[in-house]
Amino acid sequence: MKYAILTLGCKVNQFETQAVETMLRAHGHSPTDAGDADAVIVNTCAVTAESGRKSRQAVRRLRAENPGAVCAVCGCFSQVEPEAAAALGADVLFGSGDRAGFVAAVERAVAARAQAREIDDPFRRTHFEPLPAGALEAHTRAYLKIEDGCDNFCAYCIIPYARGRVRSLPVAAAAQEAARLQREGFLEIVVTGIEIASYGKDLLDGSALADVVSAVAAAAPSARIRLGSLEPTVVTEDFCAALAAAGTVCDHFHLSLQSGCDRTLRAMRRKYDTAAFLRTAERLRAFFPGCALTAARRRRTSPKRSPSSAASASPRCTSSPTPRAPGRGPRRCRTSSRAPFGKSVPAPRSPPRRSCSAPTSTRRSAPCARSSSRRRSRMGSGRATRRTTARSARRASPCTAL
Repeated sequence: MKYAILTLGCKVNQFETQAVETMLRAHGHSPTDAGDADAVIVNTCAVTAESGRKSRQAVRRLRAENPGAVCAVCGCFSQVEPEAAAALGADVLFGSGDRAGFVAAVERAVAARAQAREIDDPFRRTHFEPLPAGALEAHTRAYLKIEDGCDNFCAYCIIPYARGRVRSLPVAAAAQEAARLQREGFLEIVVTGIEIASYGKDLLDGSALADVVSAVAAAAPSARIRLGSLEPTVVTEDFCAALAAAGTVCDHFHLSLQSGCDRTLRAMRRKYDTAAFLRTAERLRAFFPGCALTAARRRRTSPKRSPSSAASASPRCTSSPTPRAPGRGPRRCRTSSRAPFGKSVPAPRSPPRRSCSAPTSTRRSAPCARSSSRRRSRMGSGRATRRTTARSARRASPCTAL
């Protein structure tokens, strides 16, 4: 079987795509991009409305490029909007779980043209699904997924409804996968998950993120360890000390920052404010001098709610004015129609249009000399031609009332 696969979304989706490819290759199948695929696979994303649009577009495009192929769709978009995904003509429709079952369903569909659909309830998932760690085709960084699901339920985010509750890979299993990746020659391992700051909440041995990172670094001492996105709440003194002691953790940290406005963060039900975020950044710089800190402001698609609740959950912000450009007047919040400090700013008025001051009864049909000269000045002296000069000469004399 020849297959073509396309991935949208986060590092977890990239990890799961490479796991699907690893299983397909182990069964003797090969990738292709020449338009002659027997199966087209799209691993979708639903973190934003734009991601959903791109997922639908990708399914349509791959179906058009491979008209006789089996169409298989999986991922977060098909998990939260299965009917919309099915309407695209998917022969195999899975959600965000059971990747081994998804591979088996694709193989059955290609062999017998049998359709399959399996969309489960993500909140009934209680165990972490073990998948082979590795890298995408022609990539040098290996991905190691240690966690799935999220328990935060932020007001704006749909991910808990697409991935379910927190489920963690045991520390010993993570260390074993890291050692295997080092033996295969990978020099960098990206430790990723849906919300790795919550790692270990479901484990009974009390393990936390710092424990699994230390174990991975010890199992693969010659590989760099890069962490996925971190919540500021997990970056404590002990956490930073454990990472610094590991010795191979990359000094680049990506912190989740949805807004720089405390009021907005409270409305989003985030567990930190701007002061806590600043302390987190200072703490990381103290343990990792010169480290790189990045943050992403991502607007995620929230679960379906009534208009009133959606409006109350996302109030307009007036406490974070945007920078003022020269000559542009007072600063305003991007999402607010009010002026800063509660002052009203009148709408700018256009200047009155100048016209001839002569009474209507004394105006002639010829244009006023003032408007004619203004029109000629706009045209520019260099653009005057013989035709325009003659037309100006034929016009009547200026208005005598001026």
